[in-house]
Order: sequence, then C-alpha cells, then structure tokens
Amino acid sequence: MAEPIGGQALDLITVGRSSVDLYGEQVGGRLEDMGSFAKYVGGSPTNTAVGAARLGLRAALLTRVGDDHFGRFIREELVRSGVEVSGVITDPQRLTALAVLGIRDERRFPLLFYRENCADMALCEADVEPAFIGSAGAVLINGTHLSQPGVHAASRKAAELARAAGGRVVFDVDYRPVLWGLTAPEAGENRFVANTAVTARLQEIAPLCDLIVGTEEEFHILGGSTDTVSALRAVRVLTSAVLVCKLGAQGCVAFVGPVGTRLESGVQAPGFDVEVFNILGAGDAFMSGFLRGWLRRLPIETCCQYGNACGAIVVSRHGCAPAMATWPELTAFLAGQWPRRLRESEELEHVHHATTRAPRPAELLVLAMDHRGPLETLAAELDAGESAVEALKALAIEAVDRVARGDPRYGILLDGRLGRHGLERAADHPYWIGRPIEQSGSRPLAFEGAADVGSTLRTWPQNHVVKCLLRYHPEDPERLRQMQEERLLCLYSACRETRHELLLEVIASPYGDIERDTTARVLERMYDLGIRPDWWKLEPSEEPAAWAAIQDTIGRRDRRCRGVLVLGLAAEAASLAAAFRAAAPFELIRGFAVGRTIFAEPARRRLAGEIGDAETVAALAANLQTVVAAWREARPNPPP
Repeated sequence: MAEPIGGQALDLITVGRSSVDLYGEQVGGRLEDMGSFAKYVGGSPTNTAVGAARLGLRAALLTRVGDDHFGRFIREELVRSGVEVSGVITDPQRLTALAVLGIRDERRFPLLFYRENCADMALCEADVEPAFIGSAGAVLINGTHLSQPGVHAASRKAAELARAAGGRVVFDVDYRPVLWGLTAPEAGENRFVANTAVTARLQEIAPLCDLIVGTEEEFHILGGSTDTVSALRAVRVLTSAVLVCKLGAQGCVAFVGPVGTRLESGVQAPGFDVEVFNILGAGDAFMSGFLRGWLRRLPIETCCQYGNACGAIVVSRHGCAPAMATWPELTAFLAGQWPRRLRESEELEHVHHATTRAPRPAELLVLAMDHRGPLETLAAELDAGESAVEALKALAIEAVDRVARGDPRYGILLDGRLGRHGLERAADHPYWIGRPIEQSGSRPLAFEGAADVGSTLRTWPQNHVVKCLLRYHPEDPERLRQMQEERLLCLYSACRETRHELLLEVIASPYGDIERDTTARVLERMYDLGIRPDWWKLEPSEEPAAWAAIQDTIGRRDRRCRGVLVLGLAAEAASLAAAFRAAAPFELIRGFAVGRTIFAEPARRRLAGEIGDAETVAALAANLQTVVAAWREARPNPPP
C-alpha cells in the first residue's frame, strides 16, 4: 500500500451507501429466470472505497450497516480489501441494505433495491466526527445520500469539515431516480428522470466541491438541462471544481477551467475498446482510478486514463466491488495488449485473482487430518465404526486451537465426509481451512461429489481452500498423464469460477525414481498446462538442491504463488526435522501440512477405546507442538 498523501493518516473517506449485492449468475435472461446469485459488497461509495484501496490509496468508509450477517460480511470484506472500517457503524435497529442485480444483455441490467429503513440511510450528523474526517486528504460524498434530510445533513457536514481541515471534497453525482422516489421500485436500472427539486438539492452541495464526477445523465440532473454542454456550463456557474463527465465507451472529458460551447473544449481521454459485459460498477471503478491519480496531483490526462482503464476492466466482469482492479493489474493493463473480451485473458485474470485474494500470513502451520482411507482401514481393524472416525476428526480443531491460541498462521485440513463436524467447528475460528476434493487414493485422479466438480465446489464455503492430491510422476505412461492433466484442468477452471483458492499436493515418490529435479519437473509441467495453484504441498526432502529447483521453478513461472507447504508422508520426527532444515533457507517454503506424524498414534489409541476425547486432544496438541518446534528450530525467525 502506498504512503498516505500530505501527512494525513488516510487519503480518502467515502461516505454513504453500503449494501450487499446479490448478482444473478445466469446471464442473458430475466431476473425471474435466474436460479442462483453471487454475494458481493455493494453501494457506490463502498465500491469506490474498495477500488481505491486496491489501487494503493489509504481508503476508509463512513456508513452504517446492520447488526446482522450481511453487516458483518461487509465489514469483513472491507478489511480483506484493505479498507479502514473504524467509520463503519453497526446499527442494531436496522437491517443492512440489499440490491438484486442481473445481466440481461449489453444494454439492460435489471436492478432492485431493498432499502426500506435500511442501516446506511440512518447515517446522521452525530456519526460524522471531526477528527475522523480531518484525518483524510479528501472526502467523497454521494448523490443518493442527499435524497433524505438526515443523510443530506451528514453528507454536508462531512464536506464542510473536510474543507475546514484543509482537505478536498469529491462529489459522485450517482443519480438513481428510484432512490429519490421518482420511479416504480422495479425500475431501478432507470438512470434519468428530470426533476427540479432533485436538481436544487444536488446543487446545494456543488459549491463545497473540488471535484465532481458524473455521467452525461447525471450532469443533466445536476445542471438542470438535458443538453450536456448547457448542464456543464450551469454547474460551472456554481463551482470552480474540476468537472469530469463520463462518456461510457468513448471515455471521458474533464474541465479544469471554463466550460466552452462544445464538449471537445475539455480535456478528452479516449476509452478502451473492450467488450461491455456488465456496466454496473464501472462508474465506481472510474472514480477509484481517477482518484488514484488526482489525489497524487498527477496530470489530469493521467487521472482520466486511470479512470477509463479501471472502468474498462470492470465492464468486462461479473460484479462490482470484486471486479475492481488492483494497482498491479492496472499497470499491467496499461502496459499490455489484451483481447477485446478481457475476461478471456488468462494472464490478466490471474493477476486479478492473485492480487485480490484474502490476506494470509506468510507462514502456515497445518494439522492435516483429511486422510480417509487409512483411518477407515484402521477403524475396521479395531472394530470401530465410521462414527468413531468422525468423532476423532471433530477433535482436530480443538487440538489446533490449544496450540495456536488464535494465531491465524495455524490451519487444519479436513474432509467434508468424515470430517464434516470438524469443518463446522472450524468455522468459528480464525484458522486457515483446507479441504480435499480428490477421492481418497485415486490414481488416475477422481473427485468426490458430483460428476461436475464445479457443482461440488459451489456448495463449499468461500474460505475453504481446495486441496487436491495428485499422484503423478513425470515418467508416468502418457495416457495416465493425459487423463490426470485433463481432470486437473477442469478442477483449476472450477476453482477460478467459484473463487476458491487451490492447494495442489504432488506425490511422485511411489511411482518412479526421484531425482533432485523430479518434483520441479512436475511443477514445470503444471505451469505449461496453465495451472497456477495458490499453494503447493510437496513431499519432504533432505536435499537442498531439490528445494532450490522447486523455488526456481515457481519463481520463474508464477511469482504471485503464495508458497509451498511441506507434507509429512508419515515420516519419523527426525527425518521430518531434517527435511525442514533443508527447506527452511528457501523463502517460498512457507510452512508445513503434516498429518500421520502427528495423529497416527493418538488416532490408534482413540479408535481402540484406550483414551477419551480430552486425552486425544492433548496428544494431538502435544505432537503438533513437537512438529512446530522442529519447524521453528529450522526457521527461527518467522516472516511477518
């Protein structure tokens, strides 16, 4: 994240709407015919705050959310995106606002607002604290929050406090006639209804502003004329603010000084030739990009270019806030040549995916109890049923918690069949969660659940990392390799579609000779196929040269990879410690995911009825602590 501008703690505070967007996942039909919806954060100022944070600005949001599941979701998503949330006020009396959206075609985007007595419209003057507003270089206010007296007063106070503190005021006209009561509720996508009372209300705020951004229709309502130039000239009479008129695919035009008799009299910035998939959120993306330049006092031409580029990226994608570009993505877009249908660029989509993932600690210490076949076999030998295995796995998270004590560097690997109850318990903890998708012991690779692996992943919580064990050797028969690679490509595509991270575990040693470069060759092949996992989980090796080859391969092929976890393969403690020592000097080796070395003996005793729950948790925790100590001895200084 870039340093704050001008000495303030924050670069930008956005004020106003904050909602949950439910986006229809089916494209090309009516809302009536959509069968599933993706859940995103939404509301114009919220989207802009997310976009600004992704572009490296220190952004905060001032709003209200309900004391409900959606309010907590918004807060958590903002934190993941790097948005400061001290101004996000929880309202115990009202529900979080909701919007339902769809993509009908390139011109029609049905939109329903559920905002009756919602939390963000209860924002009041008392919520606007001078110290908070004064901590930012700029404050953005929003047209929707001028539609009612209480939020109007709050927005005006924020603008006045910003000016008094030496900050700048940004006005996003954001005109939605339905939110002013000017259309039927079903007409949420309608962008313009002329109304003199609305014009008068909006014009009250113009003299306070340093920057005003809107579409042609939004300047029509602000200026009181359906002729764009006349409207802009009318606004110029009210304010000396920079006026930026968004022109859709044609780009934008900015007026720093007088407005002439033609649009061409302003600073013109052409748009980018991309396919328009979804216009919703494009204006918020434009604002984020423009502010990335404007708040750093870059030339107006550069600000416009940033805004147009961010808008072009978002119109190519599904959703608003999740589609917002990051700074690495924006710079890559501006520097490269891309297909007109942007979302078909694997490279740009990978940059977006890798730079918008939820933050993770740079180190992971994982108890792997996703084993199914070995534990079922052991249970059968000891005359213990499947329920006994389920009860054992449910204790795993307690053992992790006993060692971790809330440290998010710890994690758990559990399956969704025998480990279901453990996964349910893990949801209440801050730890990393991985979950296997492969059928136990399968070679060639086969998946649990539905024939379509994507259908299975859509039933998984978003924070579950998909773990896939690939039993693969570079010298495998061609037909076997081809079959496994085809299935892995399907899984990789499904993970990207469902927005799940992928951990790819590779085991080669039982299937052929292992040389120093064997695992690196497997990784090279996966990258050749276009598969770029978020994590790798690899066999322990006491050969530093093997780890050097692995790090070199990942560094060349995917510098955005989160890193490598060392697996245990039931190794003895001394052998595992030696592997840790060999791996530790290599920065991309980020920790371990060890199973049988930790749980084998406690599991045997628990399934045999020799120990109860408390003793099992204690034994698992003690063994986990032993492995952690071995890792810490090998790498005494954990990364921050």
